[in-house]
Amino acid sequence: MDNSGVKTGKLWDIFCQVIDNYGDIGVGWRLATGLAARGQRVRLWLDDSSALRWLAPGGAAGVEIRPWTQPIDPSDLTPGDVLVEAFGCQISPEFIAAYAHKIASTGQPCHWINLEYLSAEGFVERSHGLPSPVQSGPGAGLSKHFFYPGFTPTTGGLLREGDLAERQAQFDRSAWLAQLGIAFQGERLMSLFCYEPAALGELLEHLATDAQTTRLLVTSGRSAAAVTACVESKDRMNPAWNQRKKLSFFYLPKLTQHAFDHLLWACDLNFVRGEDSLVRALWAGKPFIWQIYPQHDQAHHRKLEAFLKVLDAPASLRIFHLVWNGMSGSTCANEAALPALKSVLWQQTVRQMRSQLLQQDNLVTRLLRFVEKNH
Repeated sequence: MDNSGVKTGKLWDIFCQVIDNYGDIGVGWRLATGLAARGQRVRLWLDDSSALRWLAPGGAAGVEIRPWTQPIDPSDLTPGDVLVEAFGCQISPEFIAAYAHKIASTGQPCHWINLEYLSAEGFVERSHGLPSPVQSGPGAGLSKHFFYPGFTPTTGGLLREGDLAERQAQFDRSAWLAQLGIAFQGERLMSLFCYEPAALGELLEHLATDAQTTRLLVTSGRSAAAVTACVESKDRMNPAWNQRKKLSFFYLPKLTQHAFDHLLWACDLNFVRGEDSLVRALWAGKPFIWQIYPQHDQAHHRKLEAFLKVLDAPASLRIFHLVWNGMSGSTCANEAALPALKSVLWQQTVRQMRSQLLQQDNLVTRLLRFVEKNH
């Protein structure tokens, strides 16, 4: 057993379909490495593992990457003890059939976990841990269990490494910035990890006219493309928009997961997007603005509102979030949200929530206990 009283040594098969934006593979990798660090053996099945070349170039002991082909190679149809489908992905039927056969022939318990998306909505507490009997297909007769990450003790919790606090305590901001080639002079640092927010132009305009000098550290990919397009448009329309040079840009290379943590720790205000980076922003303990993944049915509006309620966000932080996510008919300027940038108040809010979350068990601990309990 490990130090939490949980038995060790199970073989986990985690299936993750990489859709876009790296959040799915990011969560899948953190879960796999978290389990391996607790003495579990993990096979992470990915239909596209290319992002791991820069996200986690060194790999991790105890984690094996398997190509998720369609169909799966017959030689790979030897399932482990625990089956995890991340974010409702449809595991290949031939693998499910092999898992069902193993359970029937060995009498071992069925541990089939449906790892859901993170949410602060009320249904998470009601649905977490519930069984879902499989009625048809190769898994008929078995039961999945829903496992919902969340922000309260009665949910699945959040991913958090055991050495996170130690790494944060040892972090040297100036040294890390210098490694990137940033000559830090005490200016305000902001990280930008976003999709294409409509309010981006207004944010840049405000920072260019603000009394405080700001350096914007822009992540690669969609964020960099959005900023580049916005700046080019402003330069054409008004070449003098940033003539005082109060705003400067630094375009970052692709970052490993640890380096992304360092980015959030280094900055005074962080703009993050999606699920994985929201959790990392919470652990960073710095003020942040979250751009939630947009959904066509506007379900993300309810999800954001639920999170802001759990965060107990002050009015200025709530308004900023609504505008940044395109949920308000008002602009940042006339709501006075951007000029506020109330870093002290916002940091107090984030740190209060972070302190509460640190008192709870992390997701890996809860998942291990859940599997042991349902044996």
